Amino acid sequence: MAKQEPVVLSDYERQRQENIAQRDKLLRQLALDASSAGLGPGQKPKPARPPQKKKHAVKRIKEEVVPRRTSSRIAGIEADSEVAKRKAEDEHVAVQEAARVKRQRISGPLELSEVQVAGKGWDKNDKSVTDVFRKGADAGLRTFGDEEVRETTDKELRALREKMSGLELYDGFEPNRIKITPERIYSLGFHPAADKPLIFAGDKSGNLGLFDASQSSSPVKHGVVKTEDQDEEEAEESSPDPNITTFHLHTRTISSFQFSPHNPTHLYTCSYDSSLRLLDLTTSLTEEIYAPEDTSADEPISGVELDPLTPHLLYFSRLDGHLGRIDTRAPNTADIFQLSEKKIGGFSLNPTCPHFIATASLDRTMRIWDLRKVSGKRGAQLPALCGEHESRLSVSHAAFNSAGQVATASYDDTVKIHSFEGMSGWSAGRDLTEKEMAPSAIIKHNNQTGRWVTILRAQWQLRPSDNVQRFCIGNMNRFVDIYTSKGEQLAQLGGSGITAVPAVAQFHPTNDWVAAGTASGKLCLWM
Repeated sequence: MAKQEPVVLSDYERQRQENIAQRDKLLRQLALDASSAGLGPGQKPKPARPPQKKKHAVKRIKEEVVPRRTSSRIAGIEADSEVAKRKAEDEHVAVQEAARVKRQRISGPLELSEVQVAGKGWDKNDKSVTDVFRKGADAGLRTFGDEEVRETTDKELRALREKMSGLELYDGFEPNRIKITPERIYSLGFHPAADKPLIFAGDKSGNLGLFDASQSSSPVKHGVVKTEDQDEEEAEESSPDPNITTFHLHTRTISSFQFSPHNPTHLYTCSYDSSLRLLDLTTSLTEEIYAPEDTSADEPISGVELDPLTPHLLYFSRLDGHLGRIDTRAPNTADIFQLSEKKIGGFSLNPTCPHFIATASLDRTMRIWDLRKVSGKRGAQLPALCGEHESRLSVSHAAFNSAGQVATASYDDTVKIHSFEGMSGWSAGRDLTEKEMAPSAIIKHNNQTGRWVTILRAQWQLRPSDNVQRFCIGNMNRFVDIYTSKGEQLAQLGGSGITAVPAVAQFHPTNDWVAAGTASGKLCLWM
């Protein structure tokens, strides 16, 4: 093997190597000087490990089976080939079809035992049923309380304020433990029975929850001494959860429901899945009474009310601005009136003169209609418009009381009360003047719910025992406000354990009970 000749460096290369060596030496010296002066990057101390919390076994939720993607490479399909394109198209169609089926309403009768999704086993022979925070909101900040009650000079008003402010938060269970529905509550109400508080609630996914407030948590066992270091989680487990029953009646939001004024065991529900259903609590059967003939038609229903004087007449509103009237003796046939070009968020019948209807719309108006006078060609008929009042921003809801007054809540941060006297003596289709349509009282109220809180609605007590008209409405500061028909505030209901805005508030028809639901499906109750 030949000996390699030593490499002879040129003067230029030798000078370059010397310069590199001098630079490295200088950098090492600078690093040593900085370290001795305490300026260098020291070694970071390792953060202390936080104490590990006890992990609980996660409940596995049974998920719906959806079409699964498969590997084209493993299947031997070449990329960009016609076979691969067809495979991708088929997978896309299968996913779309699965999503459509999930949202499509279910037609035909349903047994409650078949649609129950949570709660104790449903027994149709059980007789007990037949009776964000956001800008502008400050959670927990009261705007009405004991001081305002004490300063009231009017004796009758003070007595009423003391009575309503004396309602106490239900102590059977903490509000954050009464999860009456799996998802956000959109509709809520009491069963009309006066001897037992039964609360129903509808949520975003079409679930109907039922809670019997006559139950309470098990009493604490005396004689059992708990040590200070006892695990808090064990204490929580020792306290049983409330009995709540949930049924999946619709495939989309249950926007409203109402018990029949003629039969308290009949509950009518409406949904964004375009259907109306009748739930019979005695037979445990729910039947579809109205839906579009085309099962793919999207006609979300926003409200439902029954004629209090005519048992077989039912009215409903749609998000596309239409109002429907159904004779329940002839299901799936309806008279449809287009009352607005924009969404009708809510409507209400006058309890004593149900041919008068109040509607609230996204077009910023509250309108009064008279169904005794209907004109126009068939298919384009309209009831007589008596009058309208326009707000600065959209009107969320309009609610009649038995005295002929309408309460509206709108996004201009007001609750308005319109008083219409002597409606029983009005001629058919009477035109109301601008002065007659003007509100008799305007209440400043934060109605800016945002995206995650259900829209606030003023809801009257149907038949107050003392004949004083009053309504309740959710408060963004996590309270429920109660007002009279003159706009006087009676109470601001709250309590510990309320962790979200009780947006969907409702009175019992006759008793001084108030219930409210939150975006997390929790229930608050004052009695």
